[in-house]
Amino acid sequence: MALPYLFEAWALDHQLPPAGDWRTWVIMGGRGAGKTRAGAEWVRSMVEGARASQPGRAKRVALIGETYDQAREVMVFGDSGLLACSPPDRRPKWSATRRTLVWPNGAEATVFSGNDPEALRGPQFDAAWVDELAKWRKPQEAWDMLQFGLRLGDDPRAVVTTTPRNVGLLKALLQRASTVTTHAPTEANAANLAASFLDEVKTRYAGTRLGRQELEGVLLDEEEDALWSLARIEATRCRDVPELDRIVVAVDPPVTGHKGSDACGIVVVGVVTQGPPQDWCAYVLEDASVSASSPVVWAAAAIRAQARWQADRIVAEVNQGGDLVETVLRQIDPLVPYKSVRATRGKSARAEPVAALYDQGRVKHMRGLGDLEDQMTQMTAQGYQGQGSPDRVDALVWAIHEVMILPAGGAGQPRIRTLGR
Repeated sequence: MALPYLFEAWALDHQLPPAGDWRTWVIMGGRGAGKTRAGAEWVRSMVEGARASQPGRAKRVALIGETYDQAREVMVFGDSGLLACSPPDRRPKWSATRRTLVWPNGAEATVFSGNDPEALRGPQFDAAWVDELAKWRKPQEAWDMLQFGLRLGDDPRAVVTTTPRNVGLLKALLQRASTVTTHAPTEANAANLAASFLDEVKTRYAGTRLGRQELEGVLLDEEEDALWSLARIEATRCRDVPELDRIVVAVDPPVTGHKGSDACGIVVVGVVTQGPPQDWCAYVLEDASVSASSPVVWAAAAIRAQARWQADRIVAEVNQGGDLVETVLRQIDPLVPYKSVRATRGKSARAEPVAALYDQGRVKHMRGLGDLEDQMTQMTAQGYQGQGSPDRVDALVWAIHEVMILPAGGAGQPRIRTLGR
């Protein structure tokens, strides 16, 4: 039956090569998203001709995994590997001594290890399939050697199938004009996965940074000298929240109120204040930030968050908006409990004492805070290294200052002037 081998007829969108003149196609996805099958089918499309004995576009292919064993077991012999995907009349034969697949038309694909860059010095190719690039021990060295060897034919190309990790080579590769990308979460391939597997991993990891990386296939960036590291944030994760003594909604309003403005940071934080201050613990409950085209939009979102969590008050920075912030909030709810704060130091200086509380394990995160956490890993002592404004981080800092640092006597607090009631 031919249908199982007609991949274009039933493949998912992210598994099909993008059109255009590209050098590298990066397929990023969660675990089980179908990346391996896409890589194997692309190799087939390159080496197979119109008939089993006729040549295809590629004659010499590099198959590079993290190790030789993983390349062989996943890319060659795996359930979605080249042998399983090939129709009987076009199925290549494996030569264990040469670590090479040989097709009936004479095309060859040789297995290499990304941890052994020197093995790639010398051979030349007209196509390459690179698997789990973000896991290699020597990614830059191996990739460089591959680029020198990828020189045969009229249009040598490479496909990279990987679960994203914060690796310099992968980030640089994604920025190149010659790179195209497709992406899919694990759930996109749900029809080919066990329902119990999906239920289990979503229950355990959905809404966490590990889940965003391994299930959603999102590349989580992090500055080397960030005030908050990925590991530190993941260590704060909690599922249940105890009875809270106080809850606040902190707001970092955008400078302007039009379509191109930064988002309005709105973060909800609660705190348990039983015992001495060094035993207090804050819980980041929700990131309710919005892209606001007008002050009314973000003010309404802040008030909804205050009502949703029955928060004690809304705390808002007024460096840019002045009395406008309170005016807009009270237009919507005249009785909303409200406090204004104005900073006299920079964002990083305000964030550092809050980051210290994380280092002490005194701040916990609920799930679903991915956008906030992305900004946190871009905040350094030298300033924010991400795009736009760190509006969500600013709101987080104001909230934790309000519930933890100020009530504890201000030890380590940034210079802040309180204007509210």
